[in-house]
Amino acid sequence: MALKVFSIPALPRVNNGAARLLPVATTLLAAVISVLPLQIPGYAALTPVFTLMAAYHWTIYRPDLLPPLALFIIGLTEDLLAGSPIGVNAMLLLLTRIAVLGHRRYFVNRNFPFVWTGFTLLAAAAMFGLWGLHCVIDLSLLDFRNAIIRAALTIAIFPLASFMLGRAQRAVMGAG
Repeated sequence: MALKVFSIPALPRVNNGAARLLPVATTLLAAVISVLPLQIPGYAALTPVFTLMAAYHWTIYRPDLLPPLALFIIGLTEDLLAGSPIGVNAMLLLLTRIAVLGHRRYFVNRNFPFVWTGFTLLAAAAMFGLWGLHCVIDLSLLDFRNAIIRAALTIAIFPLASFMLGRAQRAVMGAG
């Protein structure tokens, strides 16, 4: 049985300034949306990880336009705005980039259910990892139900976020 080799098409050059800024701008917007103070009891602890969605999307489709330094700065910004331990979101976004880049060739030019399955695995691992990290930071065993609900919300909202990011990508870059 022959092993199927996946090839990734070369990314088209982007000369448009708005197109070059789109991945960073939308990921930063996702960070801001994540920390908006909504008047919903308990929402802060269960906020979907919008930056994870953006980092996943752009790392698959335009990793050249969302460099690690931008992810690091966006993650630190989100930590500062949310009052999270400094570096947690930056680490999450950088680890996301590493994980997705390593398997990117399997997601490019695939149908959405396959991409969503990859995101589901990533989000579940991320929420479990964040839960464990927060347990260590707090030196206590935190309620795992919040991590499960947050993961479920993040996974459930991903199709809408992916659709919106894809639309923005096609509108500004002309390709998707």
